[in-house]
Amino acid sequence: MAATTLLIVESAAKAKTIGKFLGKGYTIKASVGHIKDLPKSKLGIDVDNNFEPRYITIRGKGTLLKEIKEEAQKASRVLLATDPDREGEAIAWHLQNAIKIPQGEKCRIEFNEITKDAVKSAIKNSRQVDMDRVNAQQARRVLDRLVGYNLSPLLWSKVRKGLSAGRVQSVVVRLICEREEEIRNFISEEYWTIEVVLATTDDQSFIARLSTKGDQKIEIGSEQQKDEIINSLGDSKLKVTKVEKKEKRKKAAPPFITSTLQQEAARRLNFYSKRTMKVAQELYEGLEIGKQGTVGLITYLRTDSTRVAGTAQMEALDYIRFQYGEQFAPNSPNEYKNKQGTQDAHEAIRPTSATRTPESVKQFLSRDQYRLYKLIWDRFIASQMTPAVYDTITVDIVAGDYGLRASSSQLKFAGYKKVYKDSEEEEIKNFIPQLKKGEEVFLQETRPEQHFTQPPPRFSEASLIKLLEEKNIGRPSTYAPIIDTILKRNYVERQNKQFAPTELGFIVVDLLKNNFNDIVDVEFTARMEENLDMVEEGEMNWTQVVDTFYRPFAADLEKASAMIEKVEIKDEEAGKDCPECGKAMLIKHGRFGKFMACSGFPDCRHTESLTEEVGVDCPLCGGAILALKSKKGRRFYGCSKYPDCQFRSWNKPIAEKCPTCGDILVEKQNRNKEIEAICHNPECKYSKEMRA
Repeated sequence: MAATTLLIVESAAKAKTIGKFLGKGYTIKASVGHIKDLPKSKLGIDVDNNFEPRYITIRGKGTLLKEIKEEAQKASRVLLATDPDREGEAIAWHLQNAIKIPQGEKCRIEFNEITKDAVKSAIKNSRQVDMDRVNAQQARRVLDRLVGYNLSPLLWSKVRKGLSAGRVQSVVVRLICEREEEIRNFISEEYWTIEVVLATTDDQSFIARLSTKGDQKIEIGSEQQKDEIINSLGDSKLKVTKVEKKEKRKKAAPPFITSTLQQEAARRLNFYSKRTMKVAQELYEGLEIGKQGTVGLITYLRTDSTRVAGTAQMEALDYIRFQYGEQFAPNSPNEYKNKQGTQDAHEAIRPTSATRTPESVKQFLSRDQYRLYKLIWDRFIASQMTPAVYDTITVDIVAGDYGLRASSSQLKFAGYKKVYKDSEEEEIKNFIPQLKKGEEVFLQETRPEQHFTQPPPRFSEASLIKLLEEKNIGRPSTYAPIIDTILKRNYVERQNKQFAPTELGFIVVDLLKNNFNDIVDVEFTARMEENLDMVEEGEMNWTQVVDTFYRPFAADLEKASAMIEKVEIKDEEAGKDCPECGKAMLIKHGRFGKFMACSGFPDCRHTESLTEEVGVDCPLCGGAILALKSKKGRRFYGCSKYPDCQFRSWNKPIAEKCPTCGDILVEKQNRNKEIEAICHNPECKYSKEMRA
């Protein structure tokens, strides 16, 4: 019997991709994530014995683990090829123990991309399981269990059943609540800006803005002050004091890391982070690309490093020279600095081949896969291109005590912008005539404009992720599940793609701040992340990190359990009476979201769906279309004039009519899980792709 190697990965998709290029000498099995974890029914940690975790086989994984053990007995060699991060290292360690691979054996391999060369190179360079990395994962898991297992029952007894508290999620809710308080407490203030139209002696007009008084930046706080300045400008001679012409160079942004990919996908593609990570995982694990077979299209998606392998840089430069010309390729590859504390084990997120363009693979990808791959490919290629070059002109003009400034910026050479446009436009398209220092100009028109200061905006998904990364709260790979959890727990809601805290969110944050301040303290949470990094580097003992946290936490827990009184959460009034008994209807929270229920419960059990207008008129009668819930919790859309009007649809109507038959269009997910607009009329076959 020929010798075989058992290679264990995490997912079936990855197993399929790798199996196609490793050949007959290998058996590929997938662990389908973790095989061991702490039990759900009890703490599973011996706090009096160095916080020893009591791992058990995850329910439903017993048969799979048995199959893996049987394959391991048949194999001459076992290689653990789980993901190249802390979670992957922990899975490899649990597999090593379950299969009884001797400690110290070089059974662990990792690769940053699922390509034939990368996998074969990893097999040649196997290593021991990294126990420092495993211990960093154990510390995080134990900390999260100690917090969640102990605090969640406290919240159930004092606030409401079904709630949870988490080491990172609670800080995220606090940040959202504090932003809401800033908005509520914000006092708007009036201010003015003044733009002027100036002319040269030969009647060439240009625009400048009032910028200074003396050598101080000017602030105009009232209409009276604005009028005084305009009068003064009208009485003053205006003279050019400086003309500065410069060439400004702007470098491309670095290739994506996990957090920046989530931010840009939210801004440009309207993807939530959960959707971004799901699609990126598909691109990483491998897809069928015609004659190429199953191909991993991008490198590993969980990374905070902007480093790129030299071979990938050179391939990108060759492509840039061939496709765009020598002037778009720098003499040497562009390098980008990582932020302090970066784990540099992985590369940035990039395509596995620069020559595999988005258009060349488009026909094999779903719409979401194509759009995200194009974003990653464009950003990476742009990161290896020359800077964009602008011609800038700045003209300073003095008018008595006041200073005016005219600015212009014009793109001279596109550089990286040939491939990747920035979110913010750098060009200032303002015609400025030829001017010389000392030249007199003339005031033609003043254009004052009143403004009012605005409160800080609520967090969008992109701005929240940016803040979490800046403050070192959690890991970018955990942001999607954290956001998912705080939405499910009803601590926050999405309103116009921004996060708004609920009353419940405020109550839970206040309770935690008053009794467990470290749990919701931003700096404390960031220090814990730094400690976990130090464990991974072998600079701290993981049990020491846990012990430092747990001792004061346990004392706070004992005190809080005795002192905290039950919080009464008042239900919001719905603004209408019960049609059955006449008592007030209340807004309640159920498993399917908000609904209305009679305040006379349990004597009166009348409930109603909480209606929400979708902003589209009914095509049958002109009434408002409402979003409703069926008895089984499924969302549907019906007319506000029901039962007189019988319009209903399982698909969400949009404010657009079918160009073929005139009926309304509705959103529908096709077999590729892409959203299309289709005609509501079943006899009309019109459909079109929708922009996300």
